[in-house]
Amino acid sequence: MATWLITGCSSGLGRHLAQAVLKRGYNVVVTARKLSAIQDIVASYPDTALALQLDVTDHTQVDQVVQQAEARFGGVDVLVNNAGHGYRAAVEEGDEVEVDELFATNFFGPVALIKAVLPGMRTRHHGTIVNVSSIAARVTAPGSGYYSATKCALEGLSDGLRKEVSPLGIKVIVVEPGEFRTDFSGRSLKQSRTVIADYAETAGRRRIENDTTDGHQIGDPAKGAQLIIKAVEAYNPPSLLLLGSDAVRIVKGALDEVRAEVEAWEKDSIATDFPS
Repeated sequence: MATWLITGCSSGLGRHLAQAVLKRGYNVVVTARKLSAIQDIVASYPDTALALQLDVTDHTQVDQVVQQAEARFGGVDVLVNNAGHGYRAAVEEGDEVEVDELFATNFFGPVALIKAVLPGMRTRHHGTIVNVSSIAARVTAPGSGYYSATKCALEGLSDGLRKEVSPLGIKVIVVEPGEFRTDFSGRSLKQSRTVIADYAETAGRRRIENDTTDGHQIGDPAKGAQLIIKAVEAYNPPSLLLLGSDAVRIVKGALDEVRAEVEAWEKDSIATDFPS
């Protein structure tokens, strides 16, 4: 029986995913920063669920969680890097300490988990790594530059990783959700304390006190969880999995814009070559 390790299970997509994977009969290591937030998830699955406290910014704790997963279930077959949070600030408004913490959570935490599970996956020549990104890696709204940067970094790493581990029998899936009805735009969203008036009509419009999207997002996290399971179980899983009609619309539009701009400047770009 395959074993999943899922981060950020206290709420939202991670919580729905942990519940759905357990219901499907898999072993699941359910993690969150507070154990009390996930005890109800594992209560009905004493044989197949293991609840562990995990702050992904604590790399010692990351290693310990993977070791406990291996001791209990024999190894991690599917890692889902779901833990993360948003951050709103114009680039100039960004606080260095807060931005460092953002990267520690959204990027370096997943990196630590990937490195912790890979030795076991390489030994078994089998495994799947799912990195939850965002459509913000494709289209960055004002005020989300730092958050988008963490997701761009995660996707760049995932692309390189996929090419390194696919010959070893290990798969890598990047998930790009659109707007889902979770706590992401609520308690999971942070912002800079610095406010610069010149950005009031750009980044300022998306500050938490001006954001009315929470609770009205189009995406259903339960359905998103089911699609992630389907992708992991697929014989040929996608390297990029979009969640939500808004994600499909936005990403397709972004790709069209990139192609149009590349073609508009194509002759000039080619002209920078040495003569053949």
